[in-house]
Amino acid sequence: MSTGPAGLVGRVRAMVPEAAGFALAGLAAYAADLGLFLWLRGPAGLGPLTAKALSFAAGCTVAYLGNAFGTYRRRAAAAAAAAAGGRARRVRRFAVFCAVNVAGALVQLLCLAFSHYGLGLTSAHADAVSGAGIGMALATCLRFWGTRTLVFREERPERPERAERAGMAPERKAGTAPAREMGQAPAGE
Repeated sequence: MSTGPAGLVGRVRAMVPEAAGFALAGLAAYAADLGLFLWLRGPAGLGPLTAKALSFAAGCTVAYLGNAFGTYRRRAAAAAAAAAGGRARRVRRFAVFCAVNVAGALVQLLCLAFSHYGLGLTSAHADAVSGAGIGMALATCLRFWGTRTLVFREERPERPERAERAGMAPERKAGTAPAREMGQAPAGE
Protein backbone atom coordinates (compact mmCIF):
# COMPACT_ATOMS: atom_id res chain seq x y z
CA MET A 1 0.00 0.00 0.00
CA SER A 2 1.40 3.34 -0.95
CA THR A 3 1.84 5.96 1.73
CA GLY A 4 2.41 9.66 1.69
CA PRO A 5 0.55 12.41 -0.14
CA ALA A 6 0.56 10.66 -3.53
CA GLY A 7 -0.90 7.47 -2.05
CA LEU A 8 -3.55 9.38 -0.15
CA VAL A 9 -4.58 11.37 -3.23
CA GLY A 10 -4.87 8.14 -5.22
CA ARG A 11 -7.03 6.51 -2.56
CA VAL A 12 -9.28 9.58 -2.34
CA ARG A 13 -9.64 9.69 -6.14
CA ALA A 14 -10.56 6.02 -6.19
CA MET A 15 -13.23 6.71 -3.55
CA VAL A 16 -14.98 9.51 -5.50
CA PRO A 17 -17.33 7.23 -7.52
CA GLU A 18 -18.20 5.32 -4.34
CA ALA A 19 -18.96 8.53 -2.44
CA ALA A 20 -21.05 9.82 -5.36
CA GLY A 21 -23.09 6.60 -5.47
CA PHE A 22 -23.51 6.70 -1.70
CA ALA A 23 -24.71 10.32 -1.91
CA LEU A 24 -27.16 9.48 -4.69
CA ALA A 25 -28.63 6.59 -2.65
CA GLY A 26 -28.78 8.91 0.38
CA LEU A 27 -30.58 11.59 -1.60
CA ALA A 28 -33.19 9.08 -2.79
CA ALA A 29 -33.59 7.85 0.80
CA TYR A 30 -34.00 11.41 2.07
CA ALA A 31 -36.68 12.11 -0.56
CA ALA A 32 -38.56 8.91 0.40
CA ASP A 33 -38.26 9.71 4.12
CA LEU A 34 -39.44 13.30 3.74
CA GLY A 35 -42.21 12.53 1.25
CA LEU A 36 -43.61 9.68 3.31
CA PHE A 37 -43.34 11.66 6.54
CA LEU A 38 -45.28 14.58 5.07
CA TRP A 39 -47.96 12.25 3.68
CA LEU A 40 -48.27 10.29 6.95
CA ARG A 41 -48.50 13.51 9.00
CA GLY A 42 -50.95 15.16 6.58
CA PRO A 43 -53.48 13.06 4.66
CA ALA A 44 -52.88 9.86 6.64
CA GLY A 45 -53.28 11.71 9.95
CA LEU A 46 -50.65 9.84 11.97
CA GLY A 47 -48.86 11.34 14.96
CA PRO A 48 -45.38 12.83 14.51
CA LEU A 49 -43.39 10.03 16.15
CA THR A 50 -45.25 7.21 14.39
CA ALA A 51 -44.95 9.02 11.07
CA LYS A 52 -41.23 9.64 11.57
CA ALA A 53 -40.54 6.06 12.66
CA LEU A 54 -42.28 4.68 9.56
CA SER A 55 -40.67 7.19 7.20
CA PHE A 56 -37.23 6.52 8.75
CA ALA A 57 -37.68 2.77 8.16
CA ALA A 58 -38.72 3.44 4.57
CA GLY A 59 -35.73 5.75 4.06
CA CYS A 60 -33.35 3.11 5.45
CA THR A 61 -34.82 0.54 3.06
CA VAL A 62 -34.44 2.85 0.05
CA ALA A 63 -30.84 3.67 1.05
CA TYR A 64 -30.02 -0.01 1.54
CA LEU A 65 -31.46 -0.98 -1.84
CA GLY A 66 -29.68 1.92 -3.54
CA ASN A 67 -26.36 0.91 -2.02
CA ALA A 68 -26.80 -2.86 -2.44
CA PHE A 69 -27.93 -2.69 -6.07
CA GLY A 70 -26.04 0.47 -7.01
CA THR A 71 -22.99 1.74 -5.15
CA TYR A 72 -21.81 -1.57 -3.68
CA ARG A 73 -23.36 -4.00 -6.18
CA ARG A 74 -20.01 -5.63 -7.00
CA ARG A 75 -19.12 -6.16 -3.35
CA ALA A 76 -22.58 -7.51 -2.56
CA ALA A 77 -22.50 -9.88 -5.54
CA ALA A 78 -18.98 -11.09 -4.70
CA ALA A 79 -19.94 -11.71 -1.07
CA ALA A 80 -23.11 -13.57 -2.11
CA ALA A 81 -21.15 -15.76 -4.53
CA ALA A 82 -18.44 -16.53 -1.96
CA ALA A 83 -20.68 -17.49 0.94
CA ALA A 84 -23.45 -19.93 1.57
CA GLY A 85 -26.61 -18.86 3.37
CA GLY A 86 -27.42 -15.97 1.04
CA ARG A 87 -30.77 -15.04 2.64
CA ALA A 88 -29.39 -15.04 6.19
CA ARG A 89 -26.41 -12.98 5.03
CA ARG A 90 -28.67 -10.41 3.34
CA VAL A 91 -30.87 -10.13 6.45
CA ARG A 92 -27.76 -9.68 8.63
CA ARG A 93 -26.37 -7.06 6.23
CA PHE A 94 -29.70 -5.16 6.26
CA ALA A 95 -29.82 -5.30 10.08
CA VAL A 96 -26.27 -3.92 10.34
CA PHE A 97 -27.16 -1.24 7.79
CA CYS A 98 -30.18 -0.20 9.88
CA ALA A 99 -28.01 -0.15 13.04
CA VAL A 100 -25.49 2.13 11.29
CA ASN A 101 -28.35 4.44 10.26
CA VAL A 102 -29.77 4.49 13.79
CA ALA A 103 -26.28 5.40 15.04
CA GLY A 104 -26.24 8.24 12.50
CA ALA A 105 -29.62 9.47 13.74
CA LEU A 106 -28.30 9.40 17.31
CA VAL A 107 -25.30 11.51 16.26
CA GLN A 108 -27.70 14.12 14.87
CA LEU A 109 -29.78 14.07 18.05
CA LEU A 110 -26.67 14.36 20.24
CA CYS A 111 -25.44 17.38 18.26
CA LEU A 112 -28.84 19.01 18.65
CA ALA A 113 -29.06 18.18 22.37
CA PHE A 114 -25.53 19.44 23.07
CA SER A 115 -26.16 22.72 21.27
CA HIS A 116 -29.65 23.28 22.63
CA TYR A 117 -29.30 22.10 26.23
CA GLY A 118 -25.54 22.10 26.81
CA LEU A 119 -24.59 25.37 25.13
CA GLY A 120 -27.95 27.07 25.59
CA LEU A 121 -28.32 27.90 21.87
CA THR A 122 -32.09 27.61 21.74
CA SER A 123 -33.17 29.52 18.63
CA ALA A 124 -34.72 27.67 15.69
CA HIS A 125 -31.73 28.72 13.57
CA ALA A 126 -29.24 27.27 16.09
CA ASP A 127 -31.25 24.03 16.23
CA ALA A 128 -31.23 23.79 12.43
CA VAL A 129 -27.47 24.41 12.24
CA SER A 130 -26.60 21.91 14.96
CA GLY A 131 -29.09 19.17 14.05
CA ALA A 132 -29.54 19.46 10.30
CA GLY A 133 -26.14 20.98 9.52
CA ILE A 134 -23.34 19.82 11.77
CA GLY A 135 -25.21 16.75 12.97
CA MET A 136 -26.11 15.68 9.43
CA ALA A 137 -22.51 16.13 8.24
CA LEU A 138 -21.10 14.03 11.10
CA ALA A 139 -23.86 11.43 10.72
CA THR A 140 -23.19 11.16 6.98
CA CYS A 141 -19.49 10.52 7.63
CA LEU A 142 -20.41 7.83 10.15
CA ARG A 143 -22.91 6.26 7.76
CA PHE A 144 -20.42 6.26 4.87
CA TRP A 145 -17.73 4.66 7.02
CA GLY A 146 -20.16 2.13 8.52
CA THR A 147 -21.72 1.23 5.18
CA ARG A 148 -18.40 0.62 3.44
CA THR A 149 -16.62 -1.14 6.33
CA LEU A 150 -19.35 -2.95 8.26
CA VAL A 151 -22.12 -3.60 5.74
CA PHE A 152 -20.55 -3.89 2.29
CA ARG A 153 -16.95 -4.53 3.22
CA GLU A 154 -14.59 -5.62 0.52
CA GLU A 155 -13.92 -9.34 0.65
CA ARG A 156 -10.16 -9.68 0.41
CA PRO A 157 -8.47 -13.00 -0.20
CA GLU A 158 -6.76 -14.24 2.93
CA ARG A 159 -3.00 -13.85 2.90
CA PRO A 160 -1.13 -17.19 3.03
CA GLU A 161 0.79 -16.31 6.22
CA ARG A 162 -2.49 -15.66 8.07
CA ALA A 163 -3.89 -18.96 6.84
CA GLU A 164 -0.74 -20.78 8.05
CA ARG A 165 -1.01 -19.20 11.50
CA ALA A 166 -4.65 -20.27 11.70
CA GLY A 167 -3.68 -23.84 10.81
CA MET A 168 -5.24 -23.65 7.36
CA ALA A 169 -2.12 -23.62 5.23
CA PRO A 170 -2.76 -23.86 1.51
CA GLU A 171 -1.74 -27.10 -0.12
CA ARG A 172 1.76 -27.08 -1.60
CA LYS A 173 3.22 -28.99 -4.48
CA ALA A 174 5.55 -31.81 -3.56
CA GLY A 175 9.11 -30.63 -2.92
CA THR A 176 8.19 -26.99 -2.31
CA ALA A 177 8.23 -26.92 1.50
CA PRO A 178 9.34 -23.62 3.02
CA ALA A 179 12.98 -23.33 4.07
CA ARG A 180 12.08 -23.45 7.79
CA GLU A 181 10.46 -26.91 7.37
CA MET A 182 13.59 -28.16 5.64
CA GLY A 183 15.80 -27.11 8.57
CA GLN A 184 17.15 -24.00 6.86
CA ALA A 185 16.68 -20.43 7.90
CA PRO A 186 14.74 -18.33 5.40
CA ALA A 187 16.75 -15.74 3.51
CA GLY A 188 17.28 -12.54 5.46
CA GLU A 189 17.23 -14.09 8.97
